[in-house]
Amino acid sequence: MDDQIRIPCVLMRGGTSKGPFFLHSDLPSDPQQRDELLIEIMGSGHPLQIDGIGGGTSLSSKVAIVGPTTRDGADVDYLFAQVKVSERLVDTGPNCGNMLSAVGAFAIEKGLIAAQSGETRVRVHNVNTGKIIEARVQTPGGELRYQGDATIDGVPGTAAPVYLAFLEAIGAKTGRLLPSGTPQEIINGIAVSLIDGATPVVIARAETFGLTGLESAQELDGNSSFMAQLEEVRIEAGRRMGLGDVRASVLPKPVLIGPANNGGSISVRYFTPHACHTSLATTGAVSVAIAATLPDSIVGAALPELRFPADLSLEHPNGRMDVRVEIDEQEGKPVVYVTRTCRLLFEGSALVRRKN
Repeated sequence: MDDQIRIPCVLMRGGTSKGPFFLHSDLPSDPQQRDELLIEIMGSGHPLQIDGIGGGTSLSSKVAIVGPTTRDGADVDYLFAQVKVSERLVDTGPNCGNMLSAVGAFAIEKGLIAAQSGETRVRVHNVNTGKIIEARVQTPGGELRYQGDATIDGVPGTAAPVYLAFLEAIGAKTGRLLPSGTPQEIINGIAVSLIDGATPVVIARAETFGLTGLESAQELDGNSSFMAQLEEVRIEAGRRMGLGDVRASVLPKPVLIGPANNGGSISVRYFTPHACHTSLATTGAVSVAIAATLPDSIVGAALPELRFPADLSLEHPNGRMDVRVEIDEQEGKPVVYVTRTCRLLFEGSALVRRKN
């Protein structure tokens, strides 16, 4: 008897992240059994994930689980799982907008929805947050296309664009844009904005930590005193946002902002949360963009001349991410649009040990 079980999956790059994509029906329905399986598949519990298919970093230890929708107004369900690298833990609390950018293509690949001529709009129900995001995937002649002329910083080469419209990007986890009730407050002597946009974030000015906001990810990760101070702020922010004790959670995500250095709007350093992202998470960019619509927030105060609709260029360690912010005329809520790319990298099966 074969001592390994084969589970169909594909490896995809979504934005500046990558990981395996599974059909919901191919994984155990019990969350504990599912998570144990994902931990073995990714090889977690080892810094290199040497006995699994994880890449040894938080950006390549991500999983997308996709299936038929369970919500009205959506086409597919998408559950994101952040599988820890050195710890044997799975966190389904956050969303990942980069992985999200490949969900529409995966749904078409697996026949969950039919490709349309020209462009296919896939309304994705993010199970983690309960929100719907519209992904616009390029399908000329009704055929899925990965090659194109779009570029995103943090990924070499070009690819077909995927346009993500965050239609309900407010209150992803708490149901409120301002979970603590105010656009700005003080934690441990640091002025912060606690924003629950596409993902909960705690935003601060880099200068309040004695930084510029232009540091590399490696510089920030290597600054142990700063990282410890940032974690103390994050833990208290989680409590004030109603998220409880967040020591074992990746939410909320810390964000530092500073003056732009290369013609952008502001510089952004986003943390995952215990390491600085080498570029910028899509959900983080959306949350920063939403914060910009609040004049009294840390971001709004840094951009006093901003008027909407507005195009923001967010500088990150590997370049920039451009987003467009519009205000919905009917509901008065901000809608954020982000351009991403994706690519199918590998298809086959993940192998896991068969238990006796």
